[in-house]
Amino acid sequence: MRSSIFILLMCATLTLSAQNSNIQWRNDRTGIYNETGLLKSWSPKGPELLWHYDGLGEGHSSVAIDADKVYITGMAKDIGYLYVFDLNGKLLKKKEYGKEWDSSYNGPRGTVTINDGKVYIITGTGFLICFDQKTLDLVWKKDIQKDFEAKNIKWGINESPLIINEKIILTPGGKKHNVVALNKNNGALIWSCEGEGDLSAYCSPLYIGDQEVPLIATMTADHILGIDAATGKKLWSYENKNRWSVHANTPIYGDNMLLFTSGYGKGSMMFRLKNGGRSIEKVWELADIDSRIGAMVKIGNYVYGSGDAHKYWFCVDWKTGEIKYQDKTIATGVTIAADGMLYCYSDKGEMALVKVNSEKFDLVSQFKITMGTDQHWAHPVIYQGVLYVRHGNTLMAYKVK
Repeated sequence: MRSSIFILLMCATLTLSAQNSNIQWRNDRTGIYNETGLLKSWSPKGPELLWHYDGLGEGHSSVAIDADKVYITGMAKDIGYLYVFDLNGKLLKKKEYGKEWDSSYNGPRGTVTINDGKVYIITGTGFLICFDQKTLDLVWKKDIQKDFEAKNIKWGINESPLIINEKIILTPGGKKHNVVALNKNNGALIWSCEGEGDLSAYCSPLYIGDQEVPLIATMTADHILGIDAATGKKLWSYENKNRWSVHANTPIYGDNMLLFTSGYGKGSMMFRLKNGGRSIEKVWELADIDSRIGAMVKIGNYVYGSGDAHKYWFCVDWKTGEIKYQDKTIATGVTIAADGMLYCYSDKGEMALVKVNSEKFDLVSQFKITMGTDQHWAHPVIYQGVLYVRHGNTLMAYKVK
């Protein structure tokens, strides 16, 4: 009897833990979702559509989830809004937060970050905004271009706030205040790193906490940077240029190695961290493995994604850089993964389910995303067996478990 009660309590605790999961940019910035029991194939029409909402306005930001509430941003005319839904698709709240990017590929870019009862947004126009999570009342707001002597970039600021303990990390891209850490509770400056004085480059930074010197890895317009997370000291940099100064993919970390990838023919560079994170050495470089905005996922000893210049899906050996396959079965796009499967969302609107297989692009099922507007660029999200897909004006929720 006692053992039965214990098992029931454990199940309840695990269920509650799952309900309290916090999903941020690409889950935890890796693109890997820790879900199990997901469907291994779909019908030709795709998985069951549970609900959809057609009033987001313009934008490319992804879903964030916390305490079983779904958060996403959109733009109507030139004003940005934060939307909050329950898991059944009911709109709970809609909060105006100010002017958004309306100069090209309109609407919000960066995914919101939810932390310790607060919601953080970096707008395409260069404002960092903090709301109370329960009330959506404004807690504080900063003009990061004015306050840090920076300027906006060609296609608007795109960054998802990175929070480490009490610090919120962002990249204004100023000559003096290149990358900064602010107090997440009041926006006060904690440290500032000059970096190499580049403009911001659409990159959401990564925290690496298992080195002797915990660090921030990111990309600015012309450089890869490693920054001491505690002090803001620049640890290392490496020149990394492409035609449009776009480096939109968060770095990937594993096995003491860091992978940076960019489009426009720049390709990928793998580095090994040395001296407890204080320095790096290049391990390999591939010009053809050049994801522009779709990111990659590391699964085991391989990395999977799609390229920009040659428009193929690929698998690459993480340690050696050996290309295992290249495939053009569907158009290229965004890559996430869960439960032994890749979820590949092409920029032509194809949603594909692909078995993780280092030898071939093992396509199992696919269907077409027909609802929504504009570009198919937002990164999908998986939470409690539901696949969330944002296509411009529309948010869709598909049952994949």
